[in-house]
Amino acid sequence: MPGSLRRHRRSCSPLPQTAMTPKPAGPPDGGWGWVVAAAAFAVNGLSYGLLRSLGLALPDLAEHFDRNTQDTAWVSALALAVQQAASPVGSALSTRWGARPVVMVGGVLTSLGFVFSAFARSLLHLYLGLGVLAGSGWALVFAPALGTLSRYFSRRRVLAVGLALTGNGASSLLLAPTLQLLLDTYGWRGALLLLSAVTLHLAPCGALLRPLVLPGDPPARPRGPLAAFGLDLFARRAFLVFALGTALVGGGYFVPYVHLAPHALDRGLGGYGAALVVAVAAVGDAGARLVSGWLADQGWVPLSRLLAGFGALTGLGLLAVGLAPLLGSPEGCEGPLLAAAGAYGLSAGSYAPLVFGVLPGLVGLGGVVQATGLVMMLMSLGGLLGPPLSGFLRDKTGDFTASFLTCGSFILSGSFIYLGLPGALPSCPPASLPASQQATSPPPERGELLPTTQVALLSPGGSQSTRDTTC
Repeated sequence: MPGSLRRHRRSCSPLPQTAMTPKPAGPPDGGWGWVVAAAAFAVNGLSYGLLRSLGLALPDLAEHFDRNTQDTAWVSALALAVQQAASPVGSALSTRWGARPVVMVGGVLTSLGFVFSAFARSLLHLYLGLGVLAGSGWALVFAPALGTLSRYFSRRRVLAVGLALTGNGASSLLLAPTLQLLLDTYGWRGALLLLSAVTLHLAPCGALLRPLVLPGDPPARPRGPLAAFGLDLFARRAFLVFALGTALVGGGYFVPYVHLAPHALDRGLGGYGAALVVAVAAVGDAGARLVSGWLADQGWVPLSRLLAGFGALTGLGLLAVGLAPLLGSPEGCEGPLLAAAGAYGLSAGSYAPLVFGVLPGLVGLGGVVQATGLVMMLMSLGGLLGPPLSGFLRDKTGDFTASFLTCGSFILSGSFIYLGLPGALPSCPPASLPASQQATSPPPERGELLPTTQVALLSPGGSQSTRDTTC
């Protein structure tokens, strides 16, 4: 009897806590997800927002080291390229160790890169400090933060991503005039040293990324380089089309990050005038990301069609930035350039959240972190060549007109390739049904196809309905 009683007690002993904790039915679509969105907002502002404003320091660097525009452009280009090319490493590490420690380590590396660059004695030191060290730190923060955010939302995913990506515009709006003030007051060395303290705030942002376990997650961590970095995703045709288009868009998308301020300086606007141009583009960029995210979540238009449309508008906006100064007099080009910068900011901001918003529909929630890192790497292929090519054309022609025209054509080419994505082109005429008889399905989480609109058709009896999925 005592033995059977002990066996009974052992059989009724509580299970481990991990086994008793049920997995959520799906993304919570709120709750702590809004804290993760705020952390991703700050991460985006302290990475891309800071990179966009860093162009204000390039003329000072060129003067101090007696180098041309093309040479100094490699400082920002290397930082951007390393940040994007090494993003799959950040995704793989976060898949293995979790996003929280990876982002915190990335924040420390970024801060150390700015400290090293503040004591640079040559452009090579800046290439290593800002380009390699700070770029590597940025590579560890952006993809894990944004991938974690996508896992917390379903119905409002693109809106949440758009909210996080407004950190870029908000940071540019604040940092552009602030950086110019720091450059005037402390010089470029003092400005970089102070920016190192600012970027250290990436570490507490990483501490807010609470891990989330969802149904459908792989039972074991991926093994092997193909699975760890998500390279097997290229076997999917839709993701392959998306990858090619994104790589071409990257060839021109980041040129204004580096050369919008020098373009305004070339046109005689002065330091604070150039900062105003950057700020106007940033305001349009930030506002459009929220509107685009809200529009995408309504399901009125397939995400792939919105992606191609806003991508094309971004290319046209970049063309307008290059041509705007030619429309006014040499003494009065500020108005056209401000208008063109605002138009570019609106279109580029509308495009940004859609790039990451389509990923769950292409690869599923289980692979969204790895896919985010791959997207960053793809854009780096063009981002590495775009700014130096822009600087080369400026040195040859004397201004940035040819630079913006060439890079704008890259974006238009990538947007044309996006038309090969599922749902980018209508496959049949729209059904002429009342709005009360139409229903829109939420984005699928399996990653098989991009979300498409399904129309509810009333059966002849009127009591049941069937789905028309031919479109």
